[in-house]
Amino acid sequence: MADAGLTPRKLAARVGVTGKTVERWLADPGLIPHASNREDACRALGVDEEMLWPQAVKDRIKTGNDRELVHSYPYRSACPSTVWAELVEGTTEELFLAGYTNYFFWSQVPRFADTIRSKAEDGCRVRFLLGDPAGEVTRQREAVEGVALSVSTRIRITEEHLERVGAVPGLEVRYSSADDAVNHVSLSVFRFDREALVTPHLARLVGHDSPLLHLRRQGDGGMFGRFAEHAEELWSRAVPAG
Repeated sequence: MADAGLTPRKLAARVGVTGKTVERWLADPGLIPHASNREDACRALGVDEEMLWPQAVKDRIKTGNDRELVHSYPYRSACPSTVWAELVEGTTEELFLAGYTNYFFWSQVPRFADTIRSKAEDGCRVRFLLGDPAGEVTRQREAVEGVALSVSTRIRITEEHLERVGAVPGLEVRYSSADDAVNHVSLSVFRFDREALVTPHLARLVGHDSPLLHLRRQGDGGMFGRFAEHAEELWSRAVPAG
């Protein structure tokens, strides 16, 4: 404050609080002001937040399993297409697409068919877990969504593309079981080695309107592991597609 030539009252005026509020900040180093007030105070004093309230900065640093959350999006469609493309391209061991339809990959990721074929040929395990296009849960979901591009149509789009890819060792396709279909349609898990994109589907909304989490594995027992285990359990009871 001395370096900036400001008294507590002048700083208070700059920040938009009372002089007594600034005096409380000075008297109690452990008192952390509201984020907007911290920002205004730092701007007025010409210093970084870490100099005045280091604990506030430390509290924002992720620790433990929180570090697995790379990014969150309120809508799946808000996730840049480059993120999907880079994750697919960077996968070398485990590409597991456990969305109910997975149809958007064919338009979202450039040369997706060629990419998954070459990855499977290079030893990467490539798996598609689909919903049964003729299943009861699929029919019910279509009635809920009420859109022209129906759930079964979106599944068929994926199947047609996979037929063009052809039989490649390491490329597997299954339908989730009838008992697991409700769990499958409610949660999409897309795994790319140690990273995953997860979409919990909200009522009446199609996938691109539901939120999405980008996770990166940091250890056992984290969010990545929990969702990966969920997808693996569905896969273990799934049946061959077609």
